[in-house]
This record gives sequence, structure tokens and C-alpha cells, in this order.
Amino acid sequence: MRYLWAGLGLLCVLLGLIGAVLPLVPTVPFMLLAAFFFARSSERMHNWLLSHPQFGPAIVDWQTSGAINPRVKRVATLSIAAVFGLSLVLGLRPLILGIQGAVLCLVLIFIWTRPNS
Repeated sequence: MRYLWAGLGLLCVLLGLIGAVLPLVPTVPFMLLAAFFFARSSERMHNWLLSHPQFGPAIVDWQTSGAINPRVKRVATLSIAAVFGLSLVLGLRPLILGIQGAVLCLVLIFIWTRPNS
């Protein structure tokens, strides 16, 4: 079972690194999942991820208090607005826009109700 957890952790790190390069692909959620998987499989990889200068602080903030950095909240809000704006420009059907708008609003509510780190 440890190999499965470790494999999933490595996959999430890979997806997170791809997200660090590609716009609008999330990075931190994949790194949070990787930390979860590594905590169950590899103490060394878990410690490496938590001490990583780029990803570690966000993971520790989330694990200790469920907090999100205010700058990250603003970037997420702008990204969500850009995605919805792109959907408007592409002329998606009103039903699709309504569903997308409702889901994105719920995501924003979740993000902005988390404590600041």
C-alpha cells in the first residue's frame, strides 16, 4: 500500500510542477495532495515537500490552520475571473455559463472564507 501512496504522491508532484509552468492549472492543491500521500508512504519525501522553499509554506499553513495567503487569494480570484471572461468571449451557452458561474462563485466563497496565513 505504501508504494501506491508514494506513486500517487509523485504523480501529484508532477502535476503540481506542470501547474507551476502552465497558467490556470492549479499547483498548490496537487502539492497538498502530494503531502497527504507522502505522509502515508515516505517520511523523507513528506519532510522534503514541507521544507521546500516554494511549496512548503503554503502546505504548512494549510495543514496547521487551513489558511491561504492573501496574495494567493487575489491571484485565484483574478484567474477565476479570467476563465469566466474567456467563457463569455467564446460565447458558451447560457446554461453552461450559469453552471460555471455558480461553481466558480462557490469556489471563491470557499477561498475567501479561509483564514489568512
